[in-house]
Amino acid sequence: MHDGVDGRQCNLLFESHLTANRTNYFPEYNDMRNLLVSVADSDGGNQSANRKILFSDVEITGTRNNWGRKWRTIDVQVAAWVTFVHVLALFAPFTFTWDAFTVAFVGYLLTGLVGITLTYHRLLAHHSLKLPKWLEYTCVYFGVLAAQRDPIFWVSMHRYHHQYVDSNKDTHSPINGFWFSHMGWLFDSGYILEKYRERKNVEDLKKQPFYMFIRKTYMWHILGCGALLYAWGGFPYLVWGLGVRTIWVYHLTFLVNSACHIWGTQAWNTGDLSKNNWWVALLTFGEGWHNNHHAFEYSARHGLEWWQIDISWYIIRFLEAIGLATNVKVPSDAQKLKKSTSTYDKTLK
Repeated sequence: MHDGVDGRQCNLLFESHLTANRTNYFPEYNDMRNLLVSVADSDGGNQSANRKILFSDVEITGTRNNWGRKWRTIDVQVAAWVTFVHVLALFAPFTFTWDAFTVAFVGYLLTGLVGITLTYHRLLAHHSLKLPKWLEYTCVYFGVLAAQRDPIFWVSMHRYHHQYVDSNKDTHSPINGFWFSHMGWLFDSGYILEKYRERKNVEDLKKQPFYMFIRKTYMWHILGCGALLYAWGGFPYLVWGLGVRTIWVYHLTFLVNSACHIWGTQAWNTGDLSKNNWWVALLTFGEGWHNNHHAFEYSARHGLEWWQIDISWYIIRFLEAIGLATNVKVPSDAQKLKKSTSTYDKTLK
């Protein structure tokens, strides 16, 4: 029955199973995992390497219990902050003005597009480009105001995500449940300490005094932003400029971690659950082309097809054209061909 099925075909069969059973695939994941491992083992042991690549000895539980575990002080603090900005945003309908809305929208562009997508992610986490230090630090500061933790923490977690993607050491994989991958992991510092005890994957940032200063003074910048917004435009500016803007950027960022590992399409042989999701891409300035990103982590361009809108990439190209962005990395045609799954798709038809 399984003759001629190699490890890469197993991976595709696994992905097609998940796509066909999105609503209940977590409970069935172990059964599918055991089937594919047995297929690999049936080939005389020749697929042992593929077995490790595909599954990394993952123990799939389907969910992670956030309430039955011990909550550390930092977990309570993060939960309190996230609850605060969500409650603050509930006042939006009662405080709406076009000026307040404009403040929130501009904040969305500065913190979401410039701060998180372009700088925290593509510049710092993956070194997809270089910027002059004055511009790097300016853009990074907009990321700080997104209130997604300091750059050292954010970049460390993201690099671990790629290193252990969709395994039992991934920082935020939906193999632990949608909620956990979306934002539950934020309140589970014990999980982080358990998986990454030393966290020595951001030494490049720790060597720079600017990033260490931001790390030590992080919350003061967020509180200062709120105070300035209130002084500038009163409660409406605080609600829209801090509350609405923050949770909007929060959930768009979190959808890349959750939705883009569940819903969408795979164009590349990445061996994980990453998906290209067009509607997430539109809202996150190109981040939703997530399977492209996992195929070519180093690439400054995520929308690899002409029709895949990637606003972050357009800004990077502009910065490169005026001489501010250098060492901009994109995959070559040969690298794309190596990652392509089109050949394997045909073998399964």
